[in-house]
Amino acid sequence: MQAFIFDMDGVIIDSEPIHSRVKLDTLAHFGLHFATEDLVRYMGRTSQAFFTDVLRDAQRTDISVADVTAFKHAHYLEVLERGDIAPVAGSVELIHTLHAAGVPLGLATSSNRRVIQIVIKRFGLAGCFESVISGGDLPASKPDPEIYLRTASNLAQAPADCVVLEDTQNGVLAAKRAGMLCIGYRNPHSGQQDLSQADRIVEHVSDLRLADLRQM
Repeated sequence: MQAFIFDMDGVIIDSEPIHSRVKLDTLAHFGLHFATEDLVRYMGRTSQAFFTDVLRDAQRTDISVADVTAFKHAHYLEVLERGDIAPVAGSVELIHTLHAAGVPLGLATSSNRRVIQIVIKRFGLAGCFESVISGGDLPASKPDPEIYLRTASNLAQAPADCVVLEDTQNGVLAAKRAGMLCIGYRNPHSGQQDLSQADRIVEHVSDLRLADLRQM
């Protein structure tokens, strides 16, 4: 391992239940219907990808993906700014441990930049990441590997020398398609995710130790 890359939702912050609630609130606001049990398929993907599929399937042409996505993001920010957010146990400590050890760190998340800023400020992570990329700035979301390939480039590391921490099937697939090693974190709030393609699976982020990571 020469560099370590973090996903954010479900890895640094326990946000998946909030994302699901906000998406359902947004759907209700616009009179859209979606099977709650299918939300798990979109964990690790952008809101744009989710609402594009919902509007297409509903054959709604009276509203745009941009309008629905903007409403969702605004509502999500309201929730975060109220303080309804908690870190995944062990995640902040792991970030600081790796940073203190001089390991180049990247953040590669589907969340938008305002959300990223809130999380970094809230948990004292300013200056820890040498690369921060939002999937909203890219043409395709995970499992497309582009976000991880760009992160490796920003960190001046070969993809094969990067280790990724992910909690969703889409995220794991993105990391592996980028040619990286991947640790799958089985977050109980992230639904029944297939993490079988990960190189290692952990039940707790706090189980990860610097000495073990250096051997990957």
